[in-house]
Amino acid sequence: MSTVRRAAVVLVAASALALTACGPSEDGAAGGTDVPTAAPTGSASPSATAEPSTPSTPSAPAKTSKPAKSTPPPAKPAKPGKPGKPSKPTTDPDYDVFPCSTYDVTFTANLAEPTTSSYLLKITNKTGKPCRVLGHPIVTFGDLDGQATERGTAPGIEDAIRLAPGQSAYAGLMGGLKTPKSKTVSSIAMTMNTESDLTQVPLKASTPGLNVSDDNSVTAWMDNAEDALSL
Repeated sequence: MSTVRRAAVVLVAASALALTACGPSEDGAAGGTDVPTAAPTGSASPSATAEPSTPSTPSAPAKTSKPAKSTPPPAKPAKPGKPGKPSKPTTDPDYDVFPCSTYDVTFTANLAEPTTSSYLLKITNKTGKPCRVLGHPIVTFGDLDGQATERGTAPGIEDAIRLAPGQSAYAGLMGGLKTPKSKTVSSIAMTMNTESDLTQVPLKASTPGLNVSDDNSVTAWMDNAEDALSL
């Protein structure tokens, strides 16, 4: 029972006791038996204690749809690159001058001194472009094995003879003095030093009675006959 209801009951009971203590009314003295009954004081019916309402859970905000991705604009075509500058020609006039081979020259051998079987070797550029004459000629004697021994030193490739079309170069070949071991050949064959693995066709020259001893030798190519025979 709530506190309000209890308070109302107590009030009614107290009122009843007060009326009884006062005795019977005049009407009661006359023989009446009715005892006035105090009307219960009307009281407000107790209201139930209001329970606190549970706060409602806020609803989640509605998801907004993501804007559609826009298609990126097409890429701009790349600009064509600038053409490269042409390379400057080299200042070396002989940068494209290659070594002479037997395909570029004609070849002759002429007797210069019979005692030592010395011959003047000569080559002439028969092409329409220059070539470089490198090192010593490679000379073989007839059907004998081996080749002539190189005599003296040759200039490097940078200082080699530049043989223009129609120009000649010379070398001195010496068969050597006659000895019991000497042999005689009637021809020689020559190939050029190209400092490469180029296969060449040997150029032959007639050398009747050429004495070949162990001290045979050949000079490097020279730009004049006198120097070639003086070494």
